[in-house]
Amino acid sequence: MNAPTRITAGVPAVYAKIAAIQAELARTGISKSRRNQQQGYQFRGIDEIYDALSPLLAANGLCILPRMVSREVVERTSAKGGALFYVTVEAEFDFIAAEDGSVHVVRTFGEAMDSADKATNKAMSAAYKYAALMAFAIPTEGDNDADATTHEVQSRGNTQAPKAEPRQRQSAGMSDASFAKITGLLQATNTAPGVIIEYYKVKNLRELSKAQFDEAVSRLEDRLAKAAHEQTNQQTQQQGGDFDPASLENCPF
Repeated sequence: MNAPTRITAGVPAVYAKIAAIQAELARTGISKSRRNQQQGYQFRGIDEIYDALSPLLAANGLCILPRMVSREVVERTSAKGGALFYVTVEAEFDFIAAEDGSVHVVRTFGEAMDSADKATNKAMSAAYKYAALMAFAIPTEGDNDADATTHEVQSRGNTQAPKAEPRQRQSAGMSDASFAKITGLLQATNTAPGVIIEYYKVKNLRELSKAQFDEAVSRLEDRLAKAAHEQTNQQTQQQGGDFDPASLENCPF
């Protein structure tokens, strides 16, 4: 049983509570018990976060109350022609110390795709998960669970970037922040992870070398900026077919 958290005079109790939970999680950690079947990596799901945090929050008298600030939903087309709903939520989480009512607000975003009615639920879970991971500095690996699925989205256009020169692969070791960045860009640009994996001849996104990662991110950001510019000017977007991974004469993303 954890000893009661000692509060230093003049310091809001909420910060002492957060620090106490950080210390406990640093000692016990959270095991990676789930696997993304499409990209082949282990990760910690929202249920693991709840299981680890719930007793610690209760023992330390800390409450986490969610508040959704905004929600955006876009309907997209999957690689198989079905409908996909892409949801982004902006959320605020009030970390409240029951002892003195002191509050610290953590703001995060959550993104998720689903072909049915669970996209918003997944996005809210992702926002909570990463608020907890960042607030309590929980070591983790992998992207948000979203039911451990990776959706392939149909390309909106056929614009191709210049041909990339062959790159020598370096040892794997992509950070969580880098992984989150590239997967976010893939979702935002409707690019299937398999396109990147096939182009660079790697087993999964985490095997990208730094040079490959930098190049891929640069191309995806350019593509996203171009799409935003076209949308702003209300230009007609071309509808392209599915990417054929067998054709790699030019960069497909």
